[in-house]
Amino acid sequence: MPSKRKISGATVCADFNDLTAVMHYARAAHQLGLWESERILIERFFADKNAPLLEAGCGAGRVTLGLWGLGYHQLTAFDFAAELLDQARALAAERGADTGPHAIRFFHADATRLSQSNLLGYFAPKADAPKSKNAERAASLSGFAGALFMFNGLMQIPGRENRRAALRELHRVCAPGAPFLFTTHDRDSSSTERALWRLERVRWETGKQDPRLVEFGDRYFEEEGTGRTFMHLPNRAEILEDLAATGWTHEFDTMRSKLSRESKPVRDFSDECRFWLARRA
Repeated sequence: MPSKRKISGATVCADFNDLTAVMHYARAAHQLGLWESERILIERFFADKNAPLLEAGCGAGRVTLGLWGLGYHQLTAFDFAAELLDQARALAAERGADTGPHAIRFFHADATRLSQSNLLGYFAPKADAPKSKNAERAASLSGFAGALFMFNGLMQIPGRENRRAALRELHRVCAPGAPFLFTTHDRDSSSTERALWRLERVRWETGKQDPRLVEFGDRYFEEEGTGRTFMHLPNRAEILEDLAATGWTHEFDTMRSKLSRESKPVRDFSDECRFWLARRA
């Protein structure tokens, strides 16, 4: 019988460090790379490839190495799951992205507690790296020129206040005007989703929800070949409130299907999601 203990950050970290999950995300990093929708928005909002960028929740390196392959060579990436981070470092070594002036800088950290890491010691461009006006400006302002938190990583932090803590921490380490790209699910995205969540609302109102869940919108499930997954599914209004409460200015959002029809391997790997672009005020 599963534990009825509330899901915590430690629960999620243990799930990501589980061998099944590590293999699942490592395969995606090696075989899938960037989604077409991700590439479209990265190239739209992160025009300066010499600017220092931060990727939160880098996992096994799927997006990190995708960015590097596009020519973004001032990358710092972190994750709180040590086993996944080891996979990202190994993939970087395999592709030659671990040495020289364009080496990706990986470190182990929790997005809700970045103040415990020397993160601002990582943001500045390397001394021998190509310079650009935007990169130099970001360095002078002591912050990253942009940040990403992809594949719903922010939504895998249990508890709204903890997600807001992560948003505040990312805001703190970014330069003014820095773009922040992330994704979420959207529980209002279809009539089917809305009907499912109406039923879930009744469960919460009658105390019949999964006792491990922290708040309405949470899901915790297990899939063969993927492992255990915690996910919070917000609606659009919730994210707009969270951005406003943490210093970010909303600029753009859209569903993935409006950007690109992804390949079958990508659709098999991931569900529909909403992309968000905010800027540090």
